Amino acid sequence: MKNILLCFLFIFCTSSLTANAQSKFTLKGVISEEKNNETLIGVSIIFPELNTGTTTNEYGFYSITLPQGTYKVIVSYLGFATQSDTITLTNNLTKNFSLSDSLESLNEIIITQNVEKLNIQTPQMSVNRLMASTIKEIPVVLGEADIIKAITLLPGVTNAGEGASGFNVRGGSADQNLILLDEATIFNASHLFGFFSVFNPDAIKDIKLYKGGIPARYGGRVASVLDIYQKDGNSNEFHANGGIGLISNRLLIEGPLKKEKGSFLLGGRSSYAHLFLPLFDNDNIAYFYDLNTKLSYRLNDNNNIYMSGYFGRDVFRINESFDNTYGNTVLNFRWNHLFSSKLFSNLSLIYSDYYYGLKLSFVEFDWVSGIKNFNLKYDFKHYISDKFKLQYGLNSIYYKFNPGDINPTSETSGVNPFKLIDKFALENAIYLDAEHKVSNKLALSYGVRLSSFLRLGQDELNVYENNEAVVFNEDFQIYEKADPIGTESFKRSKVISNFFNLEPRVSIAYQLNSKNSIKASYNKMSQYLHLLSNTSSPTPLDIWTPSGKYVKPQLLDQYAIGYFKNFKDNRYSLEIESYYKTVKNRIDYIDGANLIANNAIEQVILNGDAKAYGLEFLLRKNEGRFKGWLAYTLSKSEQQTKGRTPIETGINNGKWYNTAYDKTHDISFTGSYNLNEKLKINTNFLFQTGQPSTFPNGQYTYNGITVPNYNSRNSDRLPAYHRLDASITYTPKPDKKEGLQSYWVFGIYNIYSRKNAASISFGPNETTNKNEAYRLSIFGIVPSISYNFKF
Repeated sequence: MKNILLCFLFIFCTSSLTANAQSKFTLKGVISEEKNNETLIGVSIIFPELNTGTTTNEYGFYSITLPQGTYKVIVSYLGFATQSDTITLTNNLTKNFSLSDSLESLNEIIITQNVEKLNIQTPQMSVNRLMASTIKEIPVVLGEADIIKAITLLPGVTNAGEGASGFNVRGGSADQNLILLDEATIFNASHLFGFFSVFNPDAIKDIKLYKGGIPARYGGRVASVLDIYQKDGNSNEFHANGGIGLISNRLLIEGPLKKEKGSFLLGGRSSYAHLFLPLFDNDNIAYFYDLNTKLSYRLNDNNNIYMSGYFGRDVFRINESFDNTYGNTVLNFRWNHLFSSKLFSNLSLIYSDYYYGLKLSFVEFDWVSGIKNFNLKYDFKHYISDKFKLQYGLNSIYYKFNPGDINPTSETSGVNPFKLIDKFALENAIYLDAEHKVSNKLALSYGVRLSSFLRLGQDELNVYENNEAVVFNEDFQIYEKADPIGTESFKRSKVISNFFNLEPRVSIAYQLNSKNSIKASYNKMSQYLHLLSNTSSPTPLDIWTPSGKYVKPQLLDQYAIGYFKNFKDNRYSLEIESYYKTVKNRIDYIDGANLIANNAIEQVILNGDAKAYGLEFLLRKNEGRFKGWLAYTLSKSEQQTKGRTPIETGINNGKWYNTAYDKTHDISFTGSYNLNEKLKINTNFLFQTGQPSTFPNGQYTYNGITVPNYNSRNSDRLPAYHRLDASITYTPKPDKKEGLQSYWVFGIYNIYSRKNAASISFGPNETTNKNEAYRLSIFGIVPSISYNFKF
């Protein structure tokens, strides 16, 4: 590893010397949307004569250093009219661009030159990006546009089925995904137990999913990073947009605080189907609401500040005897500072809180749990030359885990107050990322992240013989809880356990020609937090726990290689990737593990290994009246927990078994077709291999009790999952650009009413008393209608 760091240092020094050996000047600026001054992320700035270019960062800023001279510059971004200009560099220059919507542009520039696309040139791979406008066109259940449902149509991404929260990436579990909203961590991204996500598409500007080749600035998870940025708000004029659907409505307003300098954004959503339940003599209630806010202000050319927030809650109530409330709260203050035309910085102060509350009136007690964190981040991007860029920074996160707090709600309650022991931790990291264009054909991205995790003192920690919280019963050949031999108490400032990991990252792209390239990447990552859940998808009651004395951090090694091609004048793009990854210290559970209100969770978990490998295929059509993509994934995801000694059996007799999110085949198609200016047809089709499960293969009777006998873990499967959805978008007055503008969306989810199995259970038939299998299906065919507007 020392040699790797020395190599990084050598490349940095030689690249810097090369950059300063010639007379060069820096072109910098901000690229925004013309009509609202909203900055744009990932805009391509291309210089055809030099065969080079760059892209805007998360705040719309770009910088590139070029030799002295006069050059043509082309600014290109999907959905916007391409701009072309000529610039003369005789000194450092600031050049801002405002892009107009391609549909509103009368004189859209058509580029006839063979300009190489940056997605072919750059070493970035295993990344998918979606625009909010694309997500809104995808048909979903009950007509509510959904980011999480949209990304499951991409290769390598699945979920546990209808009504299941979370998503799985390349055979990883849902808790292995880092979900960021304006850089703040979201611990539960689902509303109504997975039917909707917490992200309001009206408030979202950019969505990027990293499945591999993950830059060193990200850490803390081992499967993927879903990086989402909210809009800044319109700093030119006041606008509002929203929609009314079958079960929910939404409204977003935005406008200037000071014209062209500051803006605000305020968006809210709420479901209201529960208001109609009393009409059907139904006392049950299930609804959600959320709020997105953002303030942006440009102090001067070198300083911008942002304040953003999110607040969401879900409420689920049954006959006033069961009351469940849960949700996220996020606050974030950010300061952008430009030290020079080559050095951009961003300082972030972030607070994130996930809350879970449960009231059970029939047993008269309240349950509260959650996780809070405070995060300090300072990131720098150094544009050293047109061929070499550095990104470096640090962050520190303080965690407080509340596993559970139980309190009686009346004097007659039979429940005594009980508090599970709070846990505390501190996660720190420093990182360095480099983007290096070695030649016209070869580009590299490499970096390293040094992470540490300190498990801080707590009031009480069990001590076990031989430090083993789980013991093996040789007589019954099963694992059991170990009995503590004592306890220890620590001050909050005391470090109970500490972990340090060096996480190198490298990606390489070799351009075969202007239309084709091959790429490869390697990632090493660490995850110090674990979601305790023995269900196939997360639930609000699941508890996060930190690594410590008995729980080790998960360690990932991932390799990927791919082929990328643009053809037919870039109207089509093709991506083929293969990956292989291993994870050490993946949590596994002993048979009969109880995870709820367990003050010694280490007594029911073991550390195992996981591996996943697969082949992904993505074909896109990017232009024309018909747009869309076809995705296919062939993959395998397995887990193994061996015995710690020769006499132990391990889990599943120490053999590899399918994870709950193993899907051999995953096919999805998404397309939209413009019939005319008023009508657009959208459709998607999804097919997945059935989810692994464990079914009984027999039964026996013991003392008059019938006991089922089960196959090995996840050796069976649910039936294959598939469905077809479609929607029609109708815009009555497409030419109207002022005042109230509106459109209708009519949709049908699951057109042929496939009864996809959410689960299969087994039990005796009430008439014949013979055992039968029962399939639980959530949705058949579901029509929807929504009215959307803006002004």
